[in-house]
Amino acid sequence: MELAIYNIKGEDTGRKAQLNDAVFAIDANEHSVYLDVKQYLANQRQGTHKSKERSEVSGSTRKLHKQKGGGGARIGDINSPLLVGGGRVFGPRPRDYRFKLNKKVKQLARRSAWTYKVQDGQVKVVENFTFEAPKTKDFINFAKNLEAEGKKLLVILADNNKNVYLSARNVPGACIMRASDVNTYAIMKSNAIVLTEGGLEVINNL
Repeated sequence: MELAIYNIKGEDTGRKAQLNDAVFAIDANEHSVYLDVKQYLANQRQGTHKSKERSEVSGSTRKLHKQKGGGGARIGDINSPLLVGGGRVFGPRPRDYRFKLNKKVKQLARRSAWTYKVQDGQVKVVENFTFEAPKTKDFINFAKNLEAEGKKLLVILADNNKNVYLSARNVPGACIMRASDVNTYAIMKSNAIVLTEGGLEVINNL
């Protein structure tokens, strides 16, 4: 598979980028994408939620009234979950939400995500570029030239580029990533993806 290579002005250079069919044109597996995104989001959770249960609430343990003969429901102490200010029944406890996913499943998910995005025409390839200085205006013009202004834009570079990162930092919806760090969630969340030639070379071999 081939895609046209553009420059940062959005002009077609006349050259073609070769996409590895084993990465960008596979028989996509939707369930693997679901699992990988689910794992990514689960791993972001702190799991520090906690509510006080009956034994942890501060209050007297004296029985409020006798068990029988009052004409009402039986009740224990003031910490009862049935009373305002009492403990909570089966409240959340701190836990780890992370779970294991095999490497081959994650690889299949990434490749499936790339396949979906290429099929939808949301991937473009540009020449390797940098900015002379960090300027948000330069990045906005770059996105506008590639018809990605106002979209959730993912720009994938071969290596870290401080000027590009700082230029995009204040642009809503824009994300800069190294090719080796790209994950299924980042791909699926974006609706416009710009690959530099160097970034494409890394992904072709992942």
